[in-house]
Amino acid sequence: MKRTLYSCSKCRDTSWLLIDGKARRCGCYEIKRLKRIWEKSGISLEQKEMTFKSFNAYSKEIKNAKDTATKYYINYKVIKDSRNNSIVFLGQVGSGKTHLSIALAINFINKEIPVIYMPYRDVIMNIKQNILDSIYYRKTIERYQKAEILLIDDLYKGKITESDINILFEIINYRYLNNKAIIVSSERSIDEILRIDEGIGSRIYEMCKGYLVEIRGKGNNYRVRG
Repeated sequence: MKRTLYSCSKCRDTSWLLIDGKARRCGCYEIKRLKRIWEKSGISLEQKEMTFKSFNAYSKEIKNAKDTATKYYINYKVIKDSRNNSIVFLGQVGSGKTHLSIALAINFINKEIPVIYMPYRDVIMNIKQNILDSIYYRKTIERYQKAEILLIDDLYKGKITESDINILFEIINYRYLNNKAIIVSSERSIDEILRIDEGIGSRIYEMCKGYLVEIRGKGNNYRVRG
């Protein structure tokens, strides 16, 4: 007789247990639920190593960035439904902007607050390549519009076209109007972001007021430090 293999031998993959005549959720249910949240986030296993604990605050400016990220995480539940509910890390290449953004996302996900990761350049290119598929386009845009927290990594990386601006505006404007938080990293300064498109830039600025980190100086590039 062939034996059936279950990932959970306790509940036989039903996620329910009968205890003292009452149905109870099996412990595997929570594990599977959290796994689904992680898979949906789009954050890779390699990126999951980017925690606050592993972050090296090697200068005054970098320490300030970490402190601002920590403050934002602590205050999120208070500010999450307000217009100023977001955070942005700008400036110097190699200063740990992506690391801090991912660290925030990891903390939120571990607290069961869903985060969707949007690597800017890859996502924009993919959307443009499929722009004639209206169903795919709308489904993809809505994924980034409606996420509880959206992490936009490397905003405005590479050449920027009118199509890029139009797609990004559709996402940012929806989130701005519906008080949905964003975490943004970019090598651009806030002045550059405003010059590229004032409509998008001014919305990001207002959403991140109070949690805007701008790092300058090659001394803050950990990749070229001695």
